[in-house]
Amino acid sequence: MTKKYNFDEIVPREGTNCIKYDGREWIFKTNDVLPLWVADTDFRTPDFITEAIRKRAEHEIFGYTFKPESYFEAVIGWMKRRHNWEIKKEWISFSPGVVAGLTLAIETFSKPGDGVVVQPPVYFPFFDSVKGTKRKMIENPLKLQNGRYTFDFDDLKSKIDKNTKLLLLCNPQNPGGMVWTREELEELASICFENDIMVISDEIHSDLTYHQNHHIPFASLSEQAANNSIVCMAPSKTFNVAGLASSLIIIPSKIKMARYERALSVGHLGMGNIFGSVALEAAYSNGDNWLDQLLDYLWNNYIFLENFIKKHLPKVKVMKPEATYLVWLDFRKFGMNDEELMKFTIEKARVGLNNGGRFGTGGDGWLRLNIGCPQSVLKEGLERLAKAFNN
Repeated sequence: MTKKYNFDEIVPREGTNCIKYDGREWIFKTNDVLPLWVADTDFRTPDFITEAIRKRAEHEIFGYTFKPESYFEAVIGWMKRRHNWEIKKEWISFSPGVVAGLTLAIETFSKPGDGVVVQPPVYFPFFDSVKGTKRKMIENPLKLQNGRYTFDFDDLKSKIDKNTKLLLLCNPQNPGGMVWTREELEELASICFENDIMVISDEIHSDLTYHQNHHIPFASLSEQAANNSIVCMAPSKTFNVAGLASSLIIIPSKIKMARYERALSVGHLGMGNIFGSVALEAAYSNGDNWLDQLLDYLWNNYIFLENFIKKHLPKVKVMKPEATYLVWLDFRKFGMNDEELMKFTIEKARVGLNNGGRFGTGGDGWLRLNIGCPQSVLKEGLERLAKAFNN
């Protein structure tokens, strides 16, 4: 009998050193906001993960460990079942987090002064990874067409040169929620291959796709794409285990894998932590049914949000997500700049959201809202927004 999970449950998170709730004073300068911002969910981590952690904790010795064969089998099985991607054990490496792996890859496969392409509006740690490693950031802004972002290939080709070494791809896209099509990805892959530009693909939201939208791992496009890319994934967004700091770096190229593993070993980063490995294996071994139920719940939350905004906030345009539990909202008709918009939502609506300007070019006047919460919490947040903006 299939177990039914309760995503309506309110799980108090205050007092757990939780950034989303306990960090409100630091982030928003007040605790009097309903936080619908940072990309973790308010859902209880599934029982098959917590039980696996408890079982391992019973041993009571937490010394040096390695990843067992079952760990790799779980990863390989998940990629085949969920993404129709057949990978090999020797392609699988580790990073404490996707951003950490992405940054390490920038340092490994380029040098200071080299060009790195980013495609804003996009997950803002990309900017820090490029600037912090003293690389040159090349902006290739996305185009907004028919309520959806698309790549601007003409702009990309006009800006790259012989010093452009890397492109950071957000796949699925954050904050817009696009699941890039095969045609979009193949054209991007072709441009990058022809210009000797390696693709680092952040695919942390890959499990969270809706209905007919199917995630295509960049390295699965072709042998050419596989040899010219690395893929960064993690169970953290899917199963709400970001605090366990365990991510996957998948590199089909033997040469690139050797270079990445060397950089990983220099920093003694490859071992990870015991409970992160246990959680990852449990998630990818047992998580299918739970994830299917989660996706149904999240989609119902999105439909609730869409209908609410149409009725109560008609000046706001909603970008319909093809993936992720993050919804990109266009508030530009209210005529506020980024700073004014954030100040208003915090002080008048008492809701904590992500300000669009942080996501770079094209983000001003937008807000990112997290629907990964019980619908009663989402309803409260939307009612606060409607009351404030309608007054």
